Amino acid sequence: MQYDLVVRGGVLVDGLNVPRRRADVAVKNGVIAAIGDIPVSDATEVLDASGMIVAPGFIDLHTHYDAQLFWDPWCSLSGWHGVTSLAIGNCGFGFAPARAESQEYLMRSLTRVEAIPYAAIKASLPWSWESFPEWLDAVEAQPKGLNMMAYVPLNPLLTYVMGYEAAKSRDATESERSQMAQLLEEAIEAGACGWSAQRTPPGSGADMQRDYDGTPFSTDLMSNATALSLATVLSRYEGTFIQTVLKTGDPDGDLAHIEELAEASSAPILYNTVNTDSRFPDRHRLLLKWIRSCQERALPIYAQCLTTDAGFSFTFEDWNLWDESPAWREATLGTVAERLSKLGDPARRAALKEQPPTAFPMERLVVLRPRSEKFQPARGLLLADAARIMGYADQVDLLLDMIVEDELTTLFQAPQLNDDLDLQAEVVRAPYGIWGVSDGGAHTKFITSGAYPTESIINFVRERGLATLEEAHYRLSYLPARCAGFNGRGSIVKGAPADIVVYDYENLSLRDEEVAYDLPGGEWRRIRKADGYRWIIVNGQVTFVDGEPTGTLPGQLLRRESVHV
Repeated sequence: MQYDLVVRGGVLVDGLNVPRRRADVAVKNGVIAAIGDIPVSDATEVLDASGMIVAPGFIDLHTHYDAQLFWDPWCSLSGWHGVTSLAIGNCGFGFAPARAESQEYLMRSLTRVEAIPYAAIKASLPWSWESFPEWLDAVEAQPKGLNMMAYVPLNPLLTYVMGYEAAKSRDATESERSQMAQLLEEAIEAGACGWSAQRTPPGSGADMQRDYDGTPFSTDLMSNATALSLATVLSRYEGTFIQTVLKTGDPDGDLAHIEELAEASSAPILYNTVNTDSRFPDRHRLLLKWIRSCQERALPIYAQCLTTDAGFSFTFEDWNLWDESPAWREATLGTVAERLSKLGDPARRAALKEQPPTAFPMERLVVLRPRSEKFQPARGLLLADAARIMGYADQVDLLLDMIVEDELTTLFQAPQLNDDLDLQAEVVRAPYGIWGVSDGGAHTKFITSGAYPTESIINFVRERGLATLEEAHYRLSYLPARCAGFNGRGSIVKGAPADIVVYDYENLSLRDEEVAYDLPGGEWRRIRKADGYRWIIVNGQVTFVDGEPTGTLPGQLLRRESVHV
């Protein structure tokens, strides 16, 4: 046959932000071979997409599937929601390069900041690598249901060169910077797409996430000079990019440094992240204005926009996002038994009241499910309202009494992200903003943000009209592919890899969130599936039919082409 597969009779939204049209799409050897009116007799397999939207697979640039890819070839939730390519190694966290003596630390380093269960990581990683090129080989060898690219995360790189103690206590020397540059170059030559780092130094007011033991990460202590030396390495290669943020408490200086990184690297930078908060309605506006100014000055800086409006569901068995408060950070470190002991200690209450968290304000917590009968009046109420109704002078006293009585199993919901829909719309409509931040693979007991592609089409297009369907697919596929070096992907054009989603636009829907006990080591996570995806196609092969996996695993490691300039 002339073609392996023809997707016939659908409405094509090609990702290029041009008007939709009716067209058949033919695939041969994993590549889009023709678009138009294609005789079905020319195809080995025909998928009847009548009444469906045919669009490029989604590209998810912000994930933490570095461990999960070893037990879940579809990297769910992302794979369930039409993602056909993604990036791992975000925020400076990952597992390579790694000496044998650092393996335990690197596993634990993901347990607090990204809230990935240690038991699941420990049960899954084969540790068949030391160098970053060896890590890429391990990722490539693992069967995959979608495509992925890999950043060089700087936390393992700093630890590898400097040693754990030094990386945790000082900046790198010139000699150490030279070694890191050599290792980074080796990784880029092997196919890494760039580097990533989350930088929130101690005392910055933004250090809401710390290492597993409450200490800063090595990237938090990394100087601008070290970052610039590593950015310079990327200037010698085409197709690389950086994912980073810097928050020292000096906004003007931080943004100026990001501009320096763009100049030094000659590479796109994903600024992580831009979202809204009704308490600070101008914060995202200033960031978006700065980013647009950079783009107008030919500095390729992109806003990685957190566009979901979901909240965090959690218990204090695992909660880790109050680390900017020293008292709450210390009290929520350790095992469940250790946390229970500390949070139940009357001597700590004064400090816990005096150092309230600000990232997710306590007064905006919703008490979803208290276990003990005496606290049932708080069910469904804001913590502050529950405290007043139940006669507590201070909401902290109610919170602590309740979670200690429930042995930390009280279920809460943190404040909704993007809590003002009008402000959210400003981020959604921002020029060249990358929708998403799935955090896929991370915060598995708190969030289901990996559903963002489905949520975006339903919410921003169908229900609120904030974007056309054409613009949505441009934002979800072509734009992230273009800025992040996913060569040829993100659009349906002749010669492109055949990564395709076929779905029922009118009936696309999100299922309710649920708990699944499907992680290694006996661990669980929150999941959210979708209805309406008829077929998901990766590299020309069908991976899902009506939401169910076919067992076909055609995903690839997408190595950056080693073009030295």
